[in-house]
Amino acid sequence: MDRLNGPPRLMIVSDLDFTMVDHEDPKNLSLLRFNALWEAYYRHDSLLVYSTGRSPTIYKQLRNEKPLLTPDITIMSVGTEIAYGEPMVPDYDWEQHLNLNWDRDIITQETAKFPQLIPQSGTEQRPHKVSFFLEKPNSLEVIKALSESLEKHKLDVKIIYSHGTALDVLPKGADKGQALAYLQRKLKANGRVPLSSLVCGDSGNDAELFTVPDVYGVMVGNAQEELLQWCAENARNNPNIIHSTERCASGIIQAIGKFSIGPNVSPRDIKDWGKCRVNVLSPGYEVVKFYLLYERWRRAEVEKSDQILQNLKSSFYPLGTFVHPSGTEQPMSKCKDMMERLYGDKQGKQYCIWLDRVSTSQIGSDAWLVKFDKWESTGEERHCCLTTVLLNTKQAEEGFTWMHIHQTWLDGLETKPRIVWFL
Repeated sequence: MDRLNGPPRLMIVSDLDFTMVDHEDPKNLSLLRFNALWEAYYRHDSLLVYSTGRSPTIYKQLRNEKPLLTPDITIMSVGTEIAYGEPMVPDYDWEQHLNLNWDRDIITQETAKFPQLIPQSGTEQRPHKVSFFLEKPNSLEVIKALSESLEKHKLDVKIIYSHGTALDVLPKGADKGQALAYLQRKLKANGRVPLSSLVCGDSGNDAELFTVPDVYGVMVGNAQEELLQWCAENARNNPNIIHSTERCASGIIQAIGKFSIGPNVSPRDIKDWGKCRVNVLSPGYEVVKFYLLYERWRRAEVEKSDQILQNLKSSFYPLGTFVHPSGTEQPMSKCKDMMERLYGDKQGKQYCIWLDRVSTSQIGSDAWLVKFDKWESTGEERHCCLTTVLLNTKQAEEGFTWMHIHQTWLDGLETKPRIVWFL
């Protein structure tokens, strides 16, 4: 949160599984649409918050499997853990708050009396979360009996059942909604109340997000009946909560447009930049747009035309330098020739590029320094480098000139010798 100079323009708080991430979309199309939108328009002045039932362990596994952006804040374990930034610094004040009237040993003893409760893996058993699998036909009877058993011990706990399979026992003061309300109080204390907030979910453990005051809410198009039923009973007349018609991250983009809280056309939705004139002179937008063109060029999804090559040539400063992650250097004037040779080399392959953590700094009247993580994946292979680009605004026309590019491999994410890595 410290990277922002003032109140966030938008704070998106989203569940992950089947909300931000569509596990039925092997090409991750909706997630990649969201990524391009966020990095082009929002990263510089807004907050991205993930709110997931996953523990830190399997949350990190998901980030290794899917093209997820780095969030500013991560709420995990159904609201019982909060962490900040890429290093995931824990919020110890929140943990202390949850210790009140919480006795994990008693909860473990009482839940052991129910053979229908099958403990989840050890990674999912957290200091303030005790988790089980429970089949839906047995759920109502077991939840009622377990609640009565725990009440006898005068513990402040709650039971959350979601996806028709997962049961979590949490402190009464913990859930996704109360974790978000806590974050709102912290933001307010620092004079950084978001101008708009959008919460996004698909299942029962997301319901509490929609109870937080002064937020917009979207139940994605594939939301489960348990969440839709909750909304029908508790938020029927709330015009700021909608059920989108599109799945997962595409439903989030749809809600941004529905509530008119910011740009909602992803750069990935623009098929021909020559015909679609987007009135955006932004260094963040510039790098997102360039790498989308680069992806489409290598996949042969754009025509191999002299006009595109000429536009590339005019975008690169001929006396500039491109420093490859390996440390080798070449003049920017050769980038056009290399691009021409790579046309269509990824055609028919599951190849994609996404940018993460785009940050911009104006270092002169017409000069910008842009830093970001540039990711490439082909099938299950993923590679990433930290990229720094020096941009100058063009004098006679709209747009930027790429003066210098410098790339460095991130640890463990370098390419193998047989893989072509360029720009």
